[in-house]
Amino acid sequence: MFIRFVIDEIDEESLLPLGVFHALGNLEKAGVLTEAESVLAKQHFQWFNKNLRRPNKFTRSSSAAPYRKKGKAISWFKDSATGHIRRLRDIIAILEHHDIRVRMITTARPGYILYEDKFQVAAEPFADTPV
Repeated sequence: MFIRFVIDEIDEESLLPLGVFHALGNLEKAGVLTEAESVLAKQHFQWFNKNLRRPNKFTRSSSAAPYRKKGKAISWFKDSATGHIRRLRDIIAILEHHDIRVRMITTARPGYILYEDKFQVAAEPFADTPV
């Protein structure tokens, strides 16, 4: 099973609901986080940067041609990534404190898998993949 946490805002690149990392980053850039929330956000971003690899592929295309559309792959946690998901709960709490509703989406079919590691996959969604 794969898990994704999203908000109602649409991501400009994927045209799908925005993930919680981007949502928290947007709040931080807007300067609306309290000092404590900002410290906690930085701690979590550092932890995830250290403990979660950034997928290296977000499109099925092998061409780097500039006229190609941006990749539409989205990242999903594996349900076995319990430590990562536990840390996401703090991020979700910050978002909800700022009245941003977070939804959890689960699926057994995330789409065409373009990247996979022990904790996550990046996949271009199938037509019937819940997003």
